[in-house]
Amino acid sequence: MPTVQTGDIETHYEQRGTGPPIVFVHGALSDHTAAAQQLRAFGDDYTAIAYDLRGHGRTTNPHDTAYSIDQLAEDLHEFVDALGLNRPVLCGVSMGGMIAQVYASRYPDRLGGLVLADTFTPTFVSRRDRIERTVLTNVLVGLVRVVGYGRARALVLWFGRKLEGDNTSSLRVEAFPEMDTVAAVNSLQAVASFHETDVDLAAITVPTLVLYGEHEASVVSRHASTLAAGIPDVTVREVPDAGHASPWDNPAFFERAIREFLAQVERPTD
Repeated sequence: MPTVQTGDIETHYEQRGTGPPIVFVHGALSDHTAAAQQLRAFGDDYTAIAYDLRGHGRTTNPHDTAYSIDQLAEDLHEFVDALGLNRPVLCGVSMGGMIAQVYASRYPDRLGGLVLADTFTPTFVSRRDRIERTVLTNVLVGLVRVVGYGRARALVLWFGRKLEGDNTSSLRVEAFPEMDTVAAVNSLQAVASFHETDVDLAAITVPTLVLYGEHEASVVSRHASTLAAGIPDVTVREVPDAGHASPWDNPAFFERAIREFLAQVERPTD
């Protein structure tokens, strides 16, 4: 994998193909391999790129310092600049969607389009949302911290499947890389603190596609209407037979939806 210096970290990434750039941003506890299928699918027509976030995969996190979604968005800004990408389309999944929201709200003129998959906004949309998100994230962070990520990983994924009513199969241990416990805690805490991040959805002026799995847990899917109401140019689509890992659960539909979206927003190569 090639690397590029982005601020205080060396970021590892994989790149395939030539053409308009599309950058895939993975979720918490994952790495660039989460987008392996999409790199293969889009590498024929696009410059398809996936990278390891700070503290994930092969990208280090100096001194295991805690970080926020804000920090990860600035890392993404450094990454796009370092590669010299001209108005890429961002595709952020789960925590990657949170990062992409922040980036798109702050640097809309730097993007050609935005895909937000299986993600939620920083805003608590109801009292129930506040309680469920707070309890869920705190329980996960506490579990990983107490027993270690190696032992907690299978239980975390089992719980995720239960939230989806056992309707999907992609949330399995072998789909997620091994991580140090400190790195896993930092990743989950960044998600847990997302409500502290200021995101102006109205500032996201690029065409945006929002994707949610049919069986996505309500703690995430209830934010589809918030994204639809706040982003000026947005399309929301449900991914059938999919849960929180919709790119894995139904890659054919996921990729077709993105291709149809890209055909609408595609611009001439400079």
